[in-house]
Amino acid sequence: MDNLLKASLGLWMTLVLVGAFLYAPTAAGLRELSRIIYFHVPAAWVAVLAYGVAMVQGIFYLRHRDLRFDAKSSAAVELGTLFAVLATVTGALFARETWGVYWNWDPRQTTIVVLFFIYVAYFSFRGTLADAHRRARLSAVYVVFAFSVVPFLVFILPRAYVTLHPSPLLNAGGRVDMNPQMLQVFLAALAGFTGVFVWMHNLRWRAEVLSGGDGDGE
Repeated sequence: MDNLLKASLGLWMTLVLVGAFLYAPTAAGLRELSRIIYFHVPAAWVAVLAYGVAMVQGIFYLRHRDLRFDAKSSAAVELGTLFAVLATVTGALFARETWGVYWNWDPRQTTIVVLFFIYVAYFSFRGTLADAHRRARLSAVYVVFAFSVVPFLVFILPRAYVTLHPSPLLNAGGRVDMNPQMLQVFLAALAGFTGVFVWMHNLRWRAEVLSGGDGDGE
């Protein structure tokens, strides 16, 4: 079954790549550069999703005191940080081609970097704690409070200031404003990146349990 799921995910992502470059048309004014949307936005989405998963698993640990939940939470933060980097890099490439510079402190650029550093601090924090359950407990509290600022940084603050960042899906009136073919590939990319996260997260937390000897719930 695992091999079937991996093969299905691989096929899905292959179709996303084909769709992004051969099926979906380019956006007016952006031309080929518009294809970055199928990678940049899903990467940002997965970063937020991963941090949300980390919070949920942290809450599960606080309730059940099972170290497997700590392993799942830690793995989610790792992957969230990885996808935050991918979103930042692809965003910087887009900025270089559209604004002439890789970085201009646009609200959306700034908030994702702030989010990145909040979770980088999580790893430094964990590294100072030797006892497994104490590390898990304090890490769980950290990710719960850290995620409380995510909606503000991702959804509220960027909209409180003037931004040059294009809206990839919704127009000013909150309605879908995208070519149907582009929308199909965009939604397929979101689903595909989500699947990749689920697969990577499953591998990572299991590897952490095996390497650390955690997960017995004692």
